[in-house]
Amino acid sequence: DDFDDVEEDEGLEDLENAEEEGQENVEILPSGERQQANQKRITTPYMTKYERARVLGTRALQIAMCAPVMVELEGETDPLLIAMKELK
Repeated sequence: DDFDDVEEDEGLEDLENAEEEGQENVEILPSGERQQANQKRITTPYMTKYERARVLGTRALQIAMCAPVMVELEGETDPLLIAMKELK
């Protein structure tokens, strides 16, 4: 009932305008060129146990929800074990 007052096209026009405005900030590089990475790194090249836990948990959840598996399975059925195998 409160939603009857809002027109359907009103939000769509806002999205189209945002897309047009956002396209001005896009820079397309030729396929042979790569953007230079920042040479001075702030972080370490090692994954902490907290980062590892989050990555494994997220990927295990994805696998449990029938996401495609990126490694060959050798009888593994546990999503966490499959995620660990993928991370190696």
